Amino acid sequence: MNSDSDLQIAGDLLEVQHLLRPAREHPATVAEFAGLARSIADDRSRWAPLVQYDATTRWYHRLLSRPGYDVWLLSWIPGQGSGLHDHGPSSGVLTVLDGELTERTDRGKRTLGSGAQRVFAPGYAHEVVNDSLEPAVSLHIYYPGLTDMPMHASQCAETTVTATATV
Repeated sequence: MNSDSDLQIAGDLLEVQHLLRPAREHPATVAEFAGLARSIADDRSRWAPLVQYDATTRWYHRLLSRPGYDVWLLSWIPGQGSGLHDHGPSSGVLTVLDGELTERTDRGKRTLGSGAQRVFAPGYAHEVVNDSLEPAVSLHIYYPGLTDMPMHASQCAETTVTATATV
């Protein structure tokens, strides 16, 4: 029976830097994008001073633009909503930073409190609304970066595109 362990044969891989993969410069997986969103959410000083509220329209601010993805900060006063839409060819991560938002899809609705995350693939249609009595703030990461946001006419499974909002 061979009693040599991999560690005895190869040595500690953490001590041999050339055998380690280099750290990625940018996120590349869903988990890495969700982690990026969480790290931004946890750093309130990074986003809270930028938040503004607009009574006439949803306020938004591009927080970061990097190769292959964009990070957006949005505010929602009570009653504001996105309308039913998808994100074209982009996937995304939605993270509620403050307050509460409601996500509506053809499968029903879901209340998203502070800290909640939703991950979605291209073509995923939803409507996000602030149904609460308090303002809300959310963080959105789109990869690749958001280039269009097709709006849908109704909330049924067979929605039709009626307009495209170019971002």
